[in-house]
Amino acid sequence: MQPNIESMSNSSLQALKNRVLNLTPRHFDQLALDIFHFQAENNPIYKQWIQLLGKNPSEIQQVDKIPFLPISFFKNHSIKSGDWTPQDTFESSGTTGMTPSRHYIEDLKFYDTLARLIFTDFYGPVENYVFLGLLPSYLERTTSSLVRMVDQFIKIGKHPESGFYLNDHEDLIRQVEKIKKSGKKAVLIGVTFGLLDLADRYEADFSDLIVMETGGMKGRRKELLREEVHHFLANRLNIKEVHSEYGMTELLSQGYSKGNSLFKTADSMKVLIRETNDPLSLETRAKSGAINIIDLGNVHSCSFIATEDLGKIHPDGSFEVLGRLDNSDIRGCNLMIS
Repeated sequence: MQPNIESMSNSSLQALKNRVLNLTPRHFDQLALDIFHFQAENNPIYKQWIQLLGKNPSEIQQVDKIPFLPISFFKNHSIKSGDWTPQDTFESSGTTGMTPSRHYIEDLKFYDTLARLIFTDFYGPVENYVFLGLLPSYLERTTSSLVRMVDQFIKIGKHPESGFYLNDHEDLIRQVEKIKKSGKKAVLIGVTFGLLDLADRYEADFSDLIVMETGGMKGRRKELLREEVHHFLANRLNIKEVHSEYGMTELLSQGYSKGNSLFKTADSMKVLIRETNDPLSLETRAKSGAINIIDLGNVHSCSFIATEDLGKIHPDGSFEVLGRLDNSDIRGCNLMIS
């Protein structure tokens, strides 16, 4: 009797997901290699990419030898490892006229659990916080991974003060005042341009909150350096540090910064730097370059992503995001699969 290849693939996927949720840092490299070999065999797009690069997966036994898939492939291809029907699709916001990235999600419960575990590692139990989402560009869509994450946190916490805000700044400020009187801990997570719009219109005291920016301007405002954004928000909202979340449609894991624009990664995530002039060469010295990400949470899609962000890794393992590659939207590669 011939083995059911689809069943074997799905069984392997489930086993790998369980290992991701129970990962310890010392097992990261082994799990990364196991996921690589699974995806090199079961992800048609990634498999073809590896072949076009002239690599033999069986010869790759070190993490720093693993090929990274250009993130732009999520715009034009179905990036799936295994044979399964998506439970949902996360879609990037982008700006008008751009082709959005689409991340097909095999298991929403897995995403919810992973996001909760990562937040807990950084800030403590989700249940301890009121969550306020100032996410106008995200709430205007039904395909945002960030909205799903915050919505799940709100449901887990069961705090009646939690909620989403589109552009209703006055209601948000009134709610913050109520939360301050209750003594509860709260997180205001907002898309960058939404927080700037709020701070432009109002000078408020958010000193008792964790104010966390995510995303960017989404074409709504002039691009600013993160340091400029944080300085303005700190002054107008009376906060010492602006926190940040580093995530994207194409990833299931998140990184967080508690200030100074320095991010730490989740246990399921690792950031590397590649040379901007050679997308296949990793830069081992402490200098800036383009960011590659290993996201073991992407076990169902592709865990090895060459992003279009520029960054720098510091000796303590933290990293900062310095901007975007020029012409990143059209960069792709001459080997782009049709």
